Amino acid sequence: MTIRFAAATIHTTGEDVDDQSVSSQTDSDYAEEDNNFEDWVSDQAQNQSCRSLFEDKAFPSAAAARAHDKDVHNFDLRTISAKLELDLHQRIRLINFIRKHLQAPTSEDIGNLTGAETFFSSDEYLIPQIEDDPLLQLEMDDWSDDEDLSSTNQRPTPPADLPSALRQIQLLERKLAQAHRDMAEYRSLVGQQFDAGRFAEIINEPSSSSAGPSPRDDDTHYFSSYCENDIHAVMIQDKVRTSTYASFILTNPILFRDAVVLDVGCGTGILSLFAAKSGAKHVYAVDASDIAEKAEQIVKANGLENVITVIRGKVEEISLPDDVEHVDIIISEWMGYALLYESMLDSVLQARDRFLKPERGVMAPSQCRIMFGLCEGSEILKERVGFWSDVYGFDLSVMANNVYEEAIVDVVGPESMASEPYLLKDLHLKDVTTRQLDFTSQFTLVSTTPKRTKIHAFVLYFDTFFTTTGEPVPPEVPVKVTKEGDVTLAEVWPVGGKAPTQRRASTGPGLKQKEDKRVTSFSTGPCSQPTHWKQTIFLLRDPIHAEDGTIVTGSFYCKKSATNSRELDVEIHYSVRQNAETTAVGETVVQIYKVR
Repeated sequence: MTIRFAAATIHTTGEDVDDQSVSSQTDSDYAEEDNNFEDWVSDQAQNQSCRSLFEDKAFPSAAAARAHDKDVHNFDLRTISAKLELDLHQRIRLINFIRKHLQAPTSEDIGNLTGAETFFSSDEYLIPQIEDDPLLQLEMDDWSDDEDLSSTNQRPTPPADLPSALRQIQLLERKLAQAHRDMAEYRSLVGQQFDAGRFAEIINEPSSSSAGPSPRDDDTHYFSSYCENDIHAVMIQDKVRTSTYASFILTNPILFRDAVVLDVGCGTGILSLFAAKSGAKHVYAVDASDIAEKAEQIVKANGLENVITVIRGKVEEISLPDDVEHVDIIISEWMGYALLYESMLDSVLQARDRFLKPERGVMAPSQCRIMFGLCEGSEILKERVGFWSDVYGFDLSVMANNVYEEAIVDVVGPESMASEPYLLKDLHLKDVTTRQLDFTSQFTLVSTTPKRTKIHAFVLYFDTFFTTTGEPVPPEVPVKVTKEGDVTLAEVWPVGGKAPTQRRASTGPGLKQKEDKRVTSFSTGPCSQPTHWKQTIFLLRDPIHAEDGTIVTGSFYCKKSATNSRELDVEIHYSVRQNAETTAVGETVVQIYKVR
């Protein structure tokens, strides 16, 4: 998407610096701040990993990120800052504006910048979009050369005599003093208008009034919740889930034979065991929770310790042993409620970017589709709301007040669906980025109820696809819907120590072509056998009165929660039109939900 800059407005710049007043400052005025500032620059800007302004790609330094953006995106921060004569605050606003809103700009976009755009004067863009952003922490000289040399982009020549050297020293002292004042003013402004303690935390300096709150920890509870047996029993006993993974791995021997596989969030290691049995050369099973210890024991109990290596740690932080840099396949069961709950996909995508072979590497699963529809929902309403109105003769209805603010994870039957499902978001794991996991989608739902009905909820679920090529599944390819009683696993392994039946492996180009065309999939929707993901239900405070042909249009907003990155904040805006022939549209209704 091309982003256009807002219409220009007049921007008042700061006053010129009084050189005489600057030169009168003593070294003691800046003694304490000098140390903090220099430490901050060296530690944060020079040595800290820095992300590109336009990609989810990290570089070892701010200079490297800046050079990448210049070469790949034709966007040079130094040139733009010098050309527009941006002061410190304007540079900060420019960086934060780009990080918040822009994708790669065109040369026309860059050429249209004047320095008078509204965002250059908006305090909203003084708030760092990335904590400890190295691009915000560079000294002025790292952005542009001296005013006297900006046009030539060359360093000053050494002074010819002592008076020249003294003048140059005075000029540098004035510039350094101005940089200190700019930074002090920036800190003060952010501290006054926003949260001084939070900003101090961002730049890794203690607050002047207190040590500040401890960094938020979204991971400890998450990983500890996967230590117990029960949660793994629930997942493995989910036949739709486990048998689909087994079917994909075991029925594609050419893909897995002699492949190096990475299992992200391995849990008990069941997917790694499948991969090993399918002929993988080696499997690296990674998990950050204590379950990794049991996984290692399971691997040994099955005599596969020479094929499977269990690694305890976060996939963002670990390195693969044996000097392995890339893997052929990444397998992971990362899906959460409403697909994106728990944010494990972020870790899987980082694993992809770090370890998957750029060419011919395969993600399993390769694609997920978020589906959305109308749900009659009277049974859910009765259980979650109506129940509280009469409990042993007492009115406990206050307990239902927050039900409309929380997404409900439960099973609804196919008969409760009041529309055809609508594709809300299509995620291709080969190239989706973490930024795209916060999204907005428009939707149109058409009621299929044969008679006038009250619609009490929206329902959301997801479909998951596996391909041996990792390429997107064509839209016309339907997802497999597993019914109760369906045979879900074609191959049954012997148990009790019996040797498996030996079969000659099939080979040849014909089998490879069949594998490339094969699509393995499962659905978590109401028409499928229930899974442990169930469906995600959004109850409506006021029901929609619908009949056959009633049209519900709107927008679905989904993003990570500001208070816990593993939870989701969802906003649904919708309006109702009675049928296609009616032009009158009802009022727009907005409801806000937590998925947690």
